[in-house]
Amino acid sequence: MTEGRFTLSPATNAVLADLGVPTGQLLRAAGLPEDLFLDKQATLTPAQFYRCWTALEEISGDPALGVTLARATRAETFQPPIFAALCSPDLRHAADRLATYKRLLGPLRLGVDTEREGLTLTIRWASEPLPPQSFIAYELVSWVALARLGTRRLVHPQRITMPEPPRGAAVQAYQDYLGVPVAHGAEPTVTFTALDARCPFLTANIEMWQVFEPELRRRLADLDRVESTADRVRAALLELLPAGRCGVPDVARRLALSHRTLQRRLAAEQTSFQAVLEETRHALARHYLERPDVSVTEIALLLGYDDPSSFYRAFHQWSGTTPQQARAAAT
Repeated sequence: MTEGRFTLSPATNAVLADLGVPTGQLLRAAGLPEDLFLDKQATLTPAQFYRCWTALEEISGDPALGVTLARATRAETFQPPIFAALCSPDLRHAADRLATYKRLLGPLRLGVDTEREGLTLTIRWASEPLPPQSFIAYELVSWVALARLGTRRLVHPQRITMPEPPRGAAVQAYQDYLGVPVAHGAEPTVTFTALDARCPFLTANIEMWQVFEPELRRRLADLDRVESTADRVRAALLELLPAGRCGVPDVARRLALSHRTLQRRLAAEQTSFQAVLEETRHALARHYLERPDVSVTEIALLLGYDDPSSFYRAFHQWSGTTPQQARAAAT
């Protein structure tokens, strides 16, 4: 188990067969060994994985690959964390489980927001490079596929957003599958109604979950042993900042540590919670400022600031310049 990599199972061969894409051709196009998927657990760096995804798009010639993969979803091709989610009582519980175990599959984080009117899931990435937009679309659409597979109902999301929605021939395919258009938004999100979030999964299986859970916890513990506390804090902040929850208690609760233990471990790594928080905010600010579609006010909110003026002051302390000047210099 390696932090920061995508983990693929031998079932990847079955998925490619369903798509009519020869495995060897795909791996050659991506510059990877042709026997890669014969491993019990193949791992790819983000750059390698995204090369595979881009090659898959090119070979298949499918402008709406995310929809095609969602339609082809089969329980037998799921990896354990996804299958465990399918064993959940409902979509809400499935989201909680995957928020915990998603990083076993790759450098992704899942934000779960239970609103009065429903359930909003936000996909975030823990490292560069950023994925192709079509892969982001697939990550969102796969939640609709999971909801439909679990409930055996034609669940439609209430809302779905992306920084760069599908274009051209893909637009209609996504709308036909989802039942709603993919709208522009600062972050990739999919929102379900409260009714759909609570609709019982017909695939719920507590006995199977009890089989999966110990192994998933062991894998997560293996991952945590090779990951620094500062890295774990950064990952937690990526999920918590947009909700304005960026204090020591919030992060300690997410990492299942006491406040004192969290602070002590950070000190042993010669850093502090405040230093990691500031580094994370600064890096995210730089990332968002490279996207002209995200306003400075939106960036302030995504970084967990109560008002834009606090963000302005902090950014000036980090860089000696204003967000607008930094954005202009990056263009």
